[in-house]
Amino acid sequence: MKRLNLILGAAALIAVSLTASPAVMAQENGNRDEYGKIVRGPYETNRFGDNWFITVGGGINAFWNEGLTVDNMRIAPSIDANFGKWFTPSVGMRVGYQGINSQVWSETATVLGPTLDNDKDMYLQKFGYMYVHGDFLWNASNAFSGYKETRFWNLIPYLHAGYYRSYGVDGVDFADNELAAGVGLLHNLRLSNRLDLVIDMRATAVNGRVRASDGVSVIPSVTMGLGVDLGWPNFIRTSTILDEYEAVMVDQMAAVEAAALALELANVSLKEQNDELVAVNKKLKKENKSLKNRPVYSAEAFFSEIGPATVYFNIGKAVLCEKEMQHMDFIASNIISKADQETMIQITILGTADSSTGTPKRNEYLSKARGEYIYNLLVEKYGISPDRLVVESEVVQSPADPELTRAVVIKF
Repeated sequence: MKRLNLILGAAALIAVSLTASPAVMAQENGNRDEYGKIVRGPYETNRFGDNWFITVGGGINAFWNEGLTVDNMRIAPSIDANFGKWFTPSVGMRVGYQGINSQVWSETATVLGPTLDNDKDMYLQKFGYMYVHGDFLWNASNAFSGYKETRFWNLIPYLHAGYYRSYGVDGVDFADNELAAGVGLLHNLRLSNRLDLVIDMRATAVNGRVRASDGVSVIPSVTMGLGVDLGWPNFIRTSTILDEYEAVMVDQMAAVEAAALALELANVSLKEQNDELVAVNKKLKKENKSLKNRPVYSAEAFFSEIGPATVYFNIGKAVLCEKEMQHMDFIASNIISKADQETMIQITILGTADSSTGTPKRNEYLSKARGEYIYNLLVEKYGISPDRLVVESEVVQSPADPELTRAVVIKF
């Protein structure tokens, strides 16, 4: 027992030295801004299941009620168990149990100690007790130095009040119930993200009737044990969330505005191009209808008048449907074959796709694939010399009529 008292007394001295050390606060500088100013809340409200904790420890208590003298004090073992929650980084509450037994010397005999000790000429009173209490916790480290998740040591003063019950031992018929209150000081030493070493220093004032005496009894105690954090054990600063959110929103709005302006300009340009393509297409349709009945001209005159020929593809396709294949047969047989006979005439194959459907990468692939498809038809099916052919590709941005841009334009 003497060894236990010595160890726990040393723990109390360590706790007192930590409390008195100014260097502990000074070492906490990991939660400051670029100007060295401490960063505080507000903090996001934690969920119901977050920031709970359980602590269990053992230690010593002392009992005074007839003057704070060594002769009038007795040290005895004590256990301590608590369950609580932090609502903010600085404010929390807990409920707890403390007790086992206590002993104190008295100059008068009571039901708790009727036998005189001849060496001390005093009566040793023995009794068990329990103290069920509620505590209001205030984390001074977080309040003064700002919340820091990885802080090694947190100093937490608290107020406590509750129900105190004492009872006799060895068959003594005695029991008394009283209300008690006092102050305390917690030292939470961080061992890991969820595990703390807890040193709890408490002083409890209660009516002396709990040990069959008059006046007010004061019970100081020191316990040391482990604390386990339950749920999510941290806090998020609301200002940090808002700053990051606002920064992201500003960037997104700027990007949206820039994209909208670019699309507006592109739409104007594409509308003009589309109007030109529609006019060209109408002209080609008229020319194709009258092509068989037109008189034969020289090659140069012929191709200077007819302009480009166009075949159309279904959406997402790089091969011609049956209807457009017949159109291609006509163009190859009546126009392109004649162009191939003239050594000075070059044929350009322009594959196109529209950007209104599909991804940019897919549209780029379609425009190239359509041009290469027509190139292979002309060379392999219609026998056109590859030396006469040049393949190009283009993706038309936001066309007014997308169907007209899913095509291959054959220019001479």
